[in-house]
Amino acid sequence: MQLSFYKYQGTGNDFVFIDNRSLFFPKKDTKLIAQLCDRKFGIGADGLILLEKHPSLDFKMMYYNADGQQSSMCGNGGRCIVHFAKHLGLITSEATFEAIDGEHSATINEESVVSLKMSDISEIKTTENFSFLNSGSPHHVELRNDLKTISMQEEGASLRYGLYGKEGANINFVEALENNIFAVRTYERGVENETLSCGTGVTAVAIAMHNKGLAACNSVTLKTKGGTLKVTFEKNGDSYKNIYLIGKATLVFKGEWIC
Repeated sequence: MQLSFYKYQGTGNDFVFIDNRSLFFPKKDTKLIAQLCDRKFGIGADGLILLEKHPSLDFKMMYYNADGQQSSMCGNGGRCIVHFAKHLGLITSEATFEAIDGEHSATINEESVVSLKMSDISEIKTTENFSFLNSGSPHHVELRNDLKTISMQEEGASLRYGLYGKEGANINFVEALENNIFAVRTYERGVENETLSCGTGVTAVAIAMHNKGLAACNSVTLKTKGGTLKVTFEKNGDSYKNIYLIGKATLVFKGEWIC
């Protein structure tokens, strides 16, 4: 199979993008998807994203984890697909598209900074040690003071499987740096390893920290290994609305896959 692909990254969270408006790509071929994402025998990425036509919106986003399985919403992937749609000439500075968790809107400026509207959040499970919430994907958020020395493969996997079972959850360890600034490390299910950044993860962290009273305002800065993101939001009663994930999306290269 020969196909054109584009490689994108958003704060180090990297993706293979394919223009699938003609629906040529075999979406049920999990082995092919996993091979494309393989960092030794393929292109290498945290996931694969297909851009497809939508009957009324600008486009549709289909996201697959590096294991080849279709997954829940990917925030950084959502930011990158807006850049991809602009690159293809489908949009100029604004987009509305469908993802697995529903409709999203976004803007992109001349510096390739994308502001992506995320799903509302109304249910937050809070315990003494952690918070659990769904920001498009399920996330465990846990404050730590040893962020740099945590074994993500060991502790992340232990919580991902041990606490949340086969379906699992993404695991975020967080350390407060300054007022409304937090450092974040994320273990992602489907990738089954730490990623340099996770968009739905930092979104969950920002909301969880505000919900716990540890972030004083509605604009939170998140520092990941891959770079800095910002999350803004409004609180309405017990719900969080108008949540935006903000950061730069970058086209790294394009190429041809020949198999």
